[in-house]
Amino acid sequence: MGLSNQFQNKNGFLTQLRHQLDVVEIRNDQLARLFCKVIPAHCPFERTISILGRTLFHIPPLCKLNPFYEQVVSLRFKCLIYLADECGEDVTKYC
Repeated sequence: MGLSNQFQNKNGFLTQLRHQLDVVEIRNDQLARLFCKVIPAHCPFERTISILGRTLFHIPPLCKLNPFYEQVVSLRFKCLIYLADECGEDVTKYC
């Protein structure tokens, strides 16, 4: 098996996994709450490093490098919508 075949197999697997995350339907309020707590509302990696009020350097958000970033954010959004629309819950505590 050549290198291009390995890449295609991995790429096909990633594509299939992304699709599976896209089609998940949320129908359980406890699971929705768990996902809203576990999946952060913003990229947790972005940081500005300062000492004595002077910025030394800035670490940009690296979430976009995650191949599943869009799907995970979409899943969190589905959970928020489910909790707000179906359960009538105030979702501002997850923002």
